[in-house]
Amino acid sequence: MAATPDLLARRLVFVTGKGGVGKSTVAAALGLLAAEHGKRVLLVEADSKGNLTDFFEHGRVGFKPVEVSPSVFVLTMDTEASLREYLKLHVKVPVIGRLGPLARVFDFVATAAPGVKEILTIGKVAWEVRESIEGRAGWDVVIVDAAATGHVVAQLGAADSIGELVSMGPVQSQTAWMSELLADPGITSLNIVATPEEMPVNETIELVERARRELKVPLGSIIVNRVLPELFTRADEEAFDALPPDLAGDGTTAVLDAARLAVSLRRARAGHLSRLRAETDLPLLYLPYLFVRSHGLRVTRIMAERLGEELGL
Repeated sequence: MAATPDLLARRLVFVTGKGGVGKSTVAAALGLLAAEHGKRVLLVEADSKGNLTDFFEHGRVGFKPVEVSPSVFVLTMDTEASLREYLKLHVKVPVIGRLGPLARVFDFVATAAPGVKEILTIGKVAWEVRESIEGRAGWDVVIVDAAATGHVVAQLGAADSIGELVSMGPVQSQTAWMSELLADPGITSLNIVATPEEMPVNETIELVERARRELKVPLGSIIVNRVLPELFTRADEEAFDALPPDLAGDGTTAVLDAARLAVSLRRARAGHLSRLRAETDLPLLYLPYLFVRSHGLRVTRIMAERLGEELGL
């Protein structure tokens, strides 16, 4: 297995994962960690229905980046706003008010042609990165809370899909530089969040295989979230297993039942982790199961600290 890469050395960091595994939590924690190490961060929420700003205890934001924590800015993708920006920057068409009929035509084309809607998300992200590299924007790193595992391949492959459909002209040249930027291992990485459970592990293994087969985007790390703590050493566990199940005492039975459940869950999850290690060759980073009711800034800070420890920062 390769050494754990420094995720924050990349200019463009994608974070994906099966729904419910905590990919937005990880994206927010990565952004906070980067800012704490002196970087100016743009967090991009690919899903307009997401809740990325909740992890900074900030209100919802739109297509214009808003600072939600020192040196951390959040932008929420908006298809129409991205199209407006594209028309203004590349086609030199002044757009006033809503797009109206043009937006409806776009929706029709987007339904018929693969990759059209996705290219507006990837194009905006790639544009921000290129502007930063060339000194026209101030982001040290752009972190994308990307589509879930079932949709991220289409999202990241949009530039290549459009490039295959259009063999010449300005659209082809614009998608070509995006494809080059996304394929550059010194700039871009795709990172997968999983939990040590059967379905997330299955989807992670499948995504790694599919990404290598269908994408040129370099893979980074697998971030394993919600890892349960180890209650006992091996010797302690043997002694614990030897205890009679009906041990009497004030509250003792309930405590032992809870401990047995925790040990059982950890053993089951350890098996899923073993499979993840055996069937992928990507570095694994581990984040703890946090027994909390809400996920605000305090939790984001805890996760950022643990990510920093995993990355050796």
